Amino acid sequence: MLVALVWGANFVVIDEGMDGVPPFLFLAMRFLLVAFPLVLFVPRPQAPWRAVVGVGVFMSLGQFGFLYLSLDLGMPAGLASLVLQAQVVFTIVIAAIVLGERSTRRQVIGVVLGTAGLVVVAVAHGLDAPVVPLLVCLLAALSWAVGNVVARGARISSGFSLVVWSALVVPLPCLAMSLVVDGPDEIGQALAGLGPTAVASTLYTALGASLLGYAIFNGLMARYPAGAVVPYILLVPPVGILTAWLVQDEVPGAMELAGGGVMLLGVALATINRRGARAARAQASSAAMAMRDSNDRIVSPPNLAE
Repeated sequence: MLVALVWGANFVVIDEGMDGVPPFLFLAMRFLLVAFPLVLFVPRPQAPWRAVVGVGVFMSLGQFGFLYLSLDLGMPAGLASLVLQAQVVFTIVIAAIVLGERSTRRQVIGVVLGTAGLVVVAVAHGLDAPVVPLLVCLLAALSWAVGNVVARGARISSGFSLVVWSALVVPLPCLAMSLVVDGPDEIGQALAGLGPTAVASTLYTALGASLLGYAIFNGLMARYPAGAVVPYILLVPPVGILTAWLVQDEVPGAMELAGGGVMLLGVALATINRRGARAARAQASSAAMAMRDSNDRIVSPPNLAE
């Protein structure tokens, strides 16, 4: 739940921090902080370089590059937290095409529902605001999905070392893009006028969302079945929408909320593994019983009569 809170609030933090800072420059700052100086101390992940670079290109550079750009173009932060969850639908479809993974009936129903909900959100948003930021945010979800498939195809466990080393891919392309799009003068002015909000946002996104968030999440994934951990990420959009409402007075329309609810229902059907959840509960129960037995042995006084 802590990860869901950190990741959900992340969208508003990014949006607030980009005030006066070009999006690609802001992204370069974030991933410079993620990669350095940790890359000097964290061992390289046990994976081919092409896989690490692929994850960096799609899961970090592509996902967040498009996300930052969509927010800069006017995408509401709360709605972005919802639309980005389309990556689950994209991942299932791409994995089926590229890796030949067979989808269960439950996943197919989830993909259909998720797509239908996404269409409703797109139509509702297009009635009130330009659709281009929404399409750019969908590209962020698509890039994230491709990164998921790259990691899965290379059998990379998304560990802390992968987060750190794949971050090396991001800063230089983002700085080059910012130089081309914004120019050196605007970059210089942004850096010279860097305010406390931008600094705090960079620290939050790098240390909180990237390092702390992924460290906790990957640790849980290593200890418990995925079906018991991944569904908690469905709390990210509600947290994002609530944070945007409290901080930025962003109130989504009824049609957007309805479409978002349908989309999240589809994502839940596609990701929640009831067997995994039951296995996790059984594992937790066994661990609790073992701990109680251990405590009883420790605190029970010896039987002197024996």
